[in-house]
Amino acid sequence: MNTANPNIERRDPATVMRLSRLGSLHQCRLSFMRQLTRRMAAEQWVFTRPVFDIDDNGVGHAVYSAQSPDHIYSLVAFAHDLPPEQRSDRVIAEAWDATFALFDGVPSKDDIQRLSQNVPLQEAGRISESELSLSRANRSVRLWTHVVDRLAAGQQPDLEQIYKVGYLMRTTAVYGSGKFGAADREKIADRSEVSGPFQAEMLSVYLTRTFVRDLVQHMASVKGGTQTAQLDPQIARWLGIGNSTGLGMAPFIVNHPILFNNWIMVREEAIARVRSIETATEAEVAKFLDIFERSKLSISWWRSEHPIQIEKLTALNADLRAISDYLDQTDLTGNRPWDRLILWSQAALSEEGQELLASLILEPYGELVDGLSSCMADANKSAFAIDGAMPVETVRHLIGNSFGWALDLNWSDPVHCARAWYVSEEKLEPRLGERFDEPIAEYEQPLAPARDAAFAYEALSDWPGKAPIAEFLLRHPEHRHTVRRAQMSRLAPYGEIRDNTISADVLPIDMLRAKLSFFGATHFDPRSDRWVRICMYSGAPYPEELSSQSADLWVYPERGQ
Repeated sequence: MNTANPNIERRDPATVMRLSRLGSLHQCRLSFMRQLTRRMAAEQWVFTRPVFDIDDNGVGHAVYSAQSPDHIYSLVAFAHDLPPEQRSDRVIAEAWDATFALFDGVPSKDDIQRLSQNVPLQEAGRISESELSLSRANRSVRLWTHVVDRLAAGQQPDLEQIYKVGYLMRTTAVYGSGKFGAADREKIADRSEVSGPFQAEMLSVYLTRTFVRDLVQHMASVKGGTQTAQLDPQIARWLGIGNSTGLGMAPFIVNHPILFNNWIMVREEAIARVRSIETATEAEVAKFLDIFERSKLSISWWRSEHPIQIEKLTALNADLRAISDYLDQTDLTGNRPWDRLILWSQAALSEEGQELLASLILEPYGELVDGLSSCMADANKSAFAIDGAMPVETVRHLIGNSFGWALDLNWSDPVHCARAWYVSEEKLEPRLGERFDEPIAEYEQPLAPARDAAFAYEALSDWPGKAPIAEFLLRHPEHRHTVRRAQMSRLAPYGEIRDNTISADVLPIDMLRAKLSFFGATHFDPRSDRWVRICMYSGAPYPEELSSQSADLWVYPERGQ
């Protein structure tokens, strides 16, 4: 493998951290799902299904265990017979087709009994520090019925319908990190297999997918008896787990600037390393070209009815044609081919196409970039502390560096402050309201860092530059969070969104897409500018198929499918 000469710098945060670009990110080698499947295969995890107690009505429970070299994790799944009128993707739903908890270890009968009284209630119940996550899912009714009916009749389901939908069930939440009584992250942060971001949650979803496949096969067998067909593994592989995600996820990347910085900076470092490669081997070029063709097939399955995404997909498909033309005319073996490709894309493609290419060029270079995944967690507990001795002039400089674009905006203009983030009293979930149409201003959450930075910068203008910032904060404690974020920016240059999160035209969907791309989600299908459906693990090997050969590039369908 060619090594990089690391003299191409990471892209400027002022470019990368614009919401329109963050809302165009695609999964890549560093995505959390692929990190997990690579690790499970490399470490030869052992998977078992010690319990599958589901009756003919599809009601009961099952346990799926995954044994790493050092720990066992068990998904406890509860299947329910949900009346159609109760099925809802809303986070405020009170009943689901299936509910789940990821148990730390192997649950006893008493554990399962305790969980059976709480997990189906979700937010209305309580779990314990023995559980690492809590989740729920609903059927995609049309596809579920189609698969059950076809298998029961001794036939395989229609692949086109599977490609169109992509999943038999979709989750509406996968809670972890202490929520509803679950174990705090600190309990597992020193375990290598789940120390990375969201690895426990990704394991929960991976095991959930296996349960859903087994459940649909069970229900088909109940209906079809001895004539029932076994679901073809090649078809089953393209059944992922759907997810419906709303505004609850958007504030995460604002509230975790160092963690989000680490994700973005690692991806940017990986891109810079590959761009710095002087020459590519024929094998590396062949791998890239194969992955590009496979990604085109995946994108051809991507459907959306939302006007914004339809426009982006139209642009992306035009980009794919332009990329194909460029590759037909370009030698990728010499003279920094990947840097030339990225520079060309910046002038020729939409942001969707640019970010797709930025992800794809990493694929031939796992040895060069995969190790960066160990830098994606946030282990810097001291960063939250404010350095009170820092001079005022230094703080002003840091604010200007991250928010210079926002300092001259008229923040009293309704266009720039039209929205306000608040927390719903009923469900304790984030919401985005219209500041001048709803009585929400007094409940506003600190999710407008640009506006707050501009106010703090102005307040600092009358203070002596050499004065310690602690003196200012004693008089103006309302600016503590801005000063903290400014000081964090020394460690986290990619920690701040370079756009206005409360403007009249802000699209929260961009924040959702940014986070979900790092999960490894595909086929983003916005249903508004505030919630989105996506697919997870579509194409991934099931536990019995997992190997070093199948553990990584599963996200790209093989040509000819």
